Amino acid sequence: MDFALPPELIDYLAELDAFIEAEIKPLEQADDNIRFFDHRREWARTDFENGGLPRHEWEALLREAKRRADKAGHLRFALLPKFGGKGGSNLWMCVIREYLASKGLGLHNDLQNEHSIVANNPFAKMFDDFGTDEQKAEFIPGTLDGTRRVTFGLTEPDHGSDATHMETRAVREERDGVAGWRIDGEKMWTTGMHEATHCALFARTAGEDGAARGITCFLVPADAPGVKVEEYLWTFNMPTDHPRVSFTNVWVPESAVFGPVDNGLPLAQSFVHENRIRQAASSLGAAVYCIEEAVRYARQRKPFGEDLAKNQAIQFPLVELATQAEMLRLLIRKTAWEMDQMPHPEVEKRISDKVSMCNYWANRLCCEAADRAMQVHGGIGYSRHKPFEHIYRHHRRYRITEGAEEIQMRKVAAFLFGYLGPKRKEFAELGWDDVDYRTESQIRPRSGSQAIGAARE
Repeated sequence: MDFALPPELIDYLAELDAFIEAEIKPLEQADDNIRFFDHRREWARTDFENGGLPRHEWEALLREAKRRADKAGHLRFALLPKFGGKGGSNLWMCVIREYLASKGLGLHNDLQNEHSIVANNPFAKMFDDFGTDEQKAEFIPGTLDGTRRVTFGLTEPDHGSDATHMETRAVREERDGVAGWRIDGEKMWTTGMHEATHCALFARTAGEDGAARGITCFLVPADAPGVKVEEYLWTFNMPTDHPRVSFTNVWVPESAVFGPVDNGLPLAQSFVHENRIRQAASSLGAAVYCIEEAVRYARQRKPFGEDLAKNQAIQFPLVELATQAEMLRLLIRKTAWEMDQMPHPEVEKRISDKVSMCNYWANRLCCEAADRAMQVHGGIGYSRHKPFEHIYRHHRRYRITEGAEEIQMRKVAAFLFGYLGPKRKEFAELGWDDVDYRTESQIRPRSGSQAIGAARE
């Protein structure tokens, strides 16, 4: 058993460091772009007079950073070579994402927008797995070059985590001699709708409320008649690009169906595990940054003539956080390695609980580390002149949007008690099976805002 990182991965981290220093840091410092990362960051990023949307200058800067990363061969690292990527494994991606997040805020990696010089780009794989030949030809290159931007329309105002009780309806309807579908309903957290070209909209096409089957995904043009942004929801961490969107008498042709009719939920589920494990690594990296910054400050600060770090009231909480970070890193990397050893469909059956463990605990740990860093730094830690409040406000959302931690704990419990996973057969043979236990795909595989945040990379 070897826990050492491969030399090739260590070399790649050094290559990323060199790229950041040569290309990203100068861009970050040019034209006062540092305003997006220093104490002015929330104001600089947010157009408060325009619904709280991201400022154009902020999004343009992110696009330029991604363009440079793509030109250098980093942005598509996780994608298959046929998409211009390097086929980066889950293990490598977890190490990279932790490494980048542990550097703190910067243009190299800012998770408020799911921005990173090494992106996830899950939509390319989704279209490759589920799209028609025509959809693949249009959307795979389009999502990579920015000419196609797809948002997720899954969550609904009255049902939150339960995607199966979906009030949005689609019925077959022919218009002008063309077969198609009429869609009516409303969605929440359709993140990125302000710049999207299409919405991957989930609607019930058959079956009863609560049934996992009977839901279909449609690629609805964002400017189609009847599509309306009702409001942008202001959030704990601004800017916002999370609207409530209504769909009234929206018609799309048969070619807009994405994936199988009446079995669309697997699309939403398709990239859950990859994104959860990688996002867990990012939260771990942010937690490590907070812990290390608190340690440095405690060594430098000398109240009453002695190091602040000599106080056990300072030491012990950071010791506990550092211990949790070390243990969590091992679980994340072990789980990512296991994911790389099996076909994707097997992950859900065999180790989905471990992915959920990594994710919900990493998000909670990051919030605790940011809070402790504020406390150690005192007043300056509470101010926006330090990044801890920003890290806390952003990562606090992951305890809801990456699949609420309660739902992820439910998944862990289902594996632990044998309602799902490897123990189910064993417990069923003892007469302990419960056929009414609902899987996560019957709840909500992924919240709308995080699904799209990841997809927008």
